[in-house]
Amino acid sequence: MSLIEDLKWRYATKKYDSTKKVNQEDIDKIVEAARLAPTSSGLQQFRVLVVSNQEIKEKLAPSSLNPEVMVDCSHVLVFAAWDKYTAERIDTIYNRITDERNLPRGRFDSYTDKIKNLYLNETPEENFEHTARQSYIGFAMAIAEAAELKIDSTPAEGFNNALVDELLDLKSLGLKSVTLLYLGYRDEAGDWLASMKKVRNPVEEFVIEYK
Repeated sequence: MSLIEDLKWRYATKKYDSTKKVNQEDIDKIVEAARLAPTSSGLQQFRVLVVSNQEIKEKLAPSSLNPEVMVDCSHVLVFAAWDKYTAERIDTIYNRITDERNLPRGRFDSYTDKIKNLYLNETPEENFEHTARQSYIGFAMAIAEAAELKIDSTPAEGFNNALVDELLDLKSLGLKSVTLLYLGYRDEAGDWLASMKKVRNPVEEFVIEYK
């Protein structure tokens, strides 16, 4: 099945079958799709936290607008972005790049000096706006990979970020939550959206061409 057909198949699942769990191999594939996503300057400014522990999901549930979805799904992926840029974070990534490519460290200093000058002169709030946007690229890749595997998903922005950050101790990791992705298998009989037609803007309205 093509990616287009996979995306036609998926929808934001509203009811999960709590007895069905996604196997670790498929979770690894979904996370790998996010890990391979492109990011600005190749910095991978976000991390993915994988929550399958039922007790933790139940503690996180009050943060969600759809607590029953969080409780019943198999896994919750938390996409969390750097709280700010630092010289150390930038250097760590570029040292890894040069080491993996068998290049001398410092090979890209002229470029990293430019991005340090840009980001390190911004406020942490401005930094986070940028790092959070990078996380959405990986978020979309994870949704697409789940659809290819015929694993249901529900993307969520409607949650209490502060509560999630506190419960997962994200501050100690220098991270702040951005989005959640619930994964599992639909309870079709109990999901009011499952049988409904997918509706999107028609192509002629969605696409604006300049020829």
